[in-house]
Amino acid sequence: MAEQANLSSTERIKQASDSLRGTLKESVENEITGNLYEDDVALVRFHGMYIQDDRDRREERAMKKLERLYSFMIRLRLPGGVISPQQWIDLHHIAGEYSTGVLKITTRQTIQLHGVLKSVIKPTLKSFREANLTTIATCGDINRNVLCSSHPKQSALHEEIYEYAKEINRMLLPKTHAYYEIWLDDEKIADKKSEEDPLYQDRYMPRKFKIAIAIPPNNDVDVYANDLGLVAIEKNGKLLGFNISIGGGMSTTHGNPDHYARLGSVIGFVNTKEKLLKAVYEILTIQRDYGNRSDRKVARIKYTVDRLGLDWWKEELERRTGFKLEKERPVVFEERRDYYGWEQNHQGLWYYTLYVENGRVLDTEKLLMKTALLEVAKTKKVNFIFTCNQNVIIGDVKEEDKPLINEILERYHLIAHTDSASAVRRNAMACVALNTCPLALAESQRYFPSLLSKIELILANHGLQNEEIIMRMTGCPNGCSRPYAAEIGFVGTALGRYNLHIGGDRVGTRLNKIYKESLDEQSILSELDYLFAAFASERKEGEPFGDFANRKYFN
Repeated sequence: MAEQANLSSTERIKQASDSLRGTLKESVENEITGNLYEDDVALVRFHGMYIQDDRDRREERAMKKLERLYSFMIRLRLPGGVISPQQWIDLHHIAGEYSTGVLKITTRQTIQLHGVLKSVIKPTLKSFREANLTTIATCGDINRNVLCSSHPKQSALHEEIYEYAKEINRMLLPKTHAYYEIWLDDEKIADKKSEEDPLYQDRYMPRKFKIAIAIPPNNDVDVYANDLGLVAIEKNGKLLGFNISIGGGMSTTHGNPDHYARLGSVIGFVNTKEKLLKAVYEILTIQRDYGNRSDRKVARIKYTVDRLGLDWWKEELERRTGFKLEKERPVVFEERRDYYGWEQNHQGLWYYTLYVENGRVLDTEKLLMKTALLEVAKTKKVNFIFTCNQNVIIGDVKEEDKPLINEILERYHLIAHTDSASAVRRNAMACVALNTCPLALAESQRYFPSLLSKIELILANHGLQNEEIIMRMTGCPNGCSRPYAAEIGFVGTALGRYNLHIGGDRVGTRLNKIYKESLDEQSILSELDYLFAAFASERKEGEPFGDFANRKYFN
């Protein structure tokens, strides 16, 4: 078992929290500050929120001797990323009333709202409940949103795989009633036995835990970047089972080789639903029991896997489940992308994938995306599916309804917007970073679009404008946009400076490596100009950029 003698402060807060209640009720009612009490800052994450402040205004407010401008980021729990048209309508209005108004599609297939003031948290969460939405366990040391390959075109088994995501989500929810009591004013339960939680106990997980389900040949969920990855194996239209991988994770620390990104390692295959659910559950219990609870920097499952070894993990998992894992089945991933535009599934239903730059659904002077999608939702003839690449699929459209939906998309120029996005821009992702993320060292989503415009010119100069190179940017080494699994990654080190990573593969089965450190924009563009020139003249036929860079510069 993990060492319990030197628990981190967060571990002590969790165990003393009365099933995640802490003093959150008193914190929220305190009108003197926009912040929460110190211990509650950690606990509120389990309820789906992070406390943030406007970093653009820190200096100004400090000079005026004012408290920082605190607000909350609130994240929804949406396994598989699916919501109904009525839920979209409700979400549109909730965001407009209580937040900045921007619907932020995350890299984990859900929506988060920013700028929610403490005084309106409860009304926001109550509105979510009325819309049959929740924020439970979307942050904190617990299983997060369960990802699933997003596009039904992917396989006739998509609906079946999506049901697995929902069931795993239900199985791994915490048992505490604290969320309902604190935020929704439900009656406090009298019988504490109903809160007994054999999975999370009073400790919860040592750190956050992420699960994804992929359907080959498209690795759109970056399955190996997750703590637990499930790869669906099908043959002749029948689901045979799942390969199981453990130990993926993106977060690193600059200059510390002990904190590293890692892709998951496949440990075996299971062929029934019962076995899969049992294996998933027990993988969490092993990490719960053996993960590091003293040093949060090395508390993710990737470090537990490397410390104890794959053979030990497999043996312990088989002991806890009571069955042997089968040998992993062969898997070939051919792509890692969203299917933009109109596509049809095996049932004849239509799906339109809309390009949403960095996942920000809003209205601007040039594009009324948020208004257009509200009009689409009001037809009640669609569902919405969020992708792990921060886009939205307008789905389940019947043949007779397609002209109506297409007319709305054309009238608001969303089809032109999607069609005009370059190949590299369509495959790009950026985290939130400044001005709200407290971990950010550099800009990301506010800066990346303008950098991409300059990179597009360089690509065109070398005849590479149609290359679907996967580029990702983060404002810190925490890796929320999975930059280490990109062909080209930009990782912020300070304002205006980024480490340049290259050499990841196109399908997400090889990490990239640092090529140059702490570059400013001019240096980034100069290095990319050199790299793209070499790529254009020296690549093998059909060779993606990541494979070329890895071959030329790291082998």
